[in-house]
Amino acid sequence: MPILAASVLWGTTGTAASFAPSGASAAAVGSAGLLLGGLLLLLTTRGAVRLVLGGTAARRALLALGAVTVAGYPVTFYPAVARTGVAVATVVALGSAPVITVLLGWLLGQGRPSRRRLTATAGAVTGCAALVLGPALTSNNVGVDPLGVALALLAGASYAAYSLVAGRLIEHNLESGAVLGVMFGGASVLVLPVVLVGDLAWIVTGAGLSVVLYLAFFTSFLAYRLFGLGLRRTSAQTATVLTLLEPAVAALLGVVVLGERLPAVSWAGLGVLALALAVLTTSGG
Repeated sequence: MPILAASVLWGTTGTAASFAPSGASAAAVGSAGLLLGGLLLLLTTRGAVRLVLGGTAARRALLALGAVTVAGYPVTFYPAVARTGVAVATVVALGSAPVITVLLGWLLGQGRPSRRRLTATAGAVTGCAALVLGPALTSNNVGVDPLGVALALLAGASYAAYSLVAGRLIEHNLESGAVLGVMFGGASVLVLPVVLVGDLAWIVTGAGLSVVLYLAFFTSFLAYRLFGLGLRRTSAQTATVLTLLEPAVAALLGVVVLGERLPAVSWAGLGVLALALAVLTTSGG
């Protein structure tokens, strides 16, 4: 499934970013990847200009909202990580996104989700929390910063919103590549100030450039191409749950590549998450 493939690529973000020069801020690294990847999406998409200029005012407003919400994710998530840590920020942002997506979809008249989907969503969020928070819980080292949590919730809301916007546009028989190209191309302009603020010397180093190019091509350009393809057949509500595979991939890469260790509660959470995602992928979405 394209969305699961995109989630695997997103799961490599943290490991890849860990190879950036020490002087680079996480927000600048993530925004630089989105800036270049968003432009690549826009420039390689046929029909993007026609989609903007030839559509109705309502369509253009939706595309603008999509661009704003895409840009909102890195500018809220990375500061959340800085304030409250990777584990808490990841759980709050990614764990809240499916819940917010379901609530927004319900309010927008997309129907009440089935009991099976709600159960699988709750299981996936619980498994994700156990997986990511496991190391901190077992060491009694969970630091929770209220502002950091609030920023992570905003990141989750941003993710939920742009998934719903993209899904709504694609449902109206618009080409997914053009929709994502316009949204991410617009977002790349909006995050430009984040990249330009501070010392840019890290970007021109071998490590810095390699990390930015990897994030731009694999975790932005290719991943969101796949995400857009997935939204053709999968609802935004289900898609945001399936992307909880991302922290599972990140955790496994941490074990294999970075030599990290996961406690038993994390492995149990991984099992619950895998079971919940299996239920969703076999029940349709």
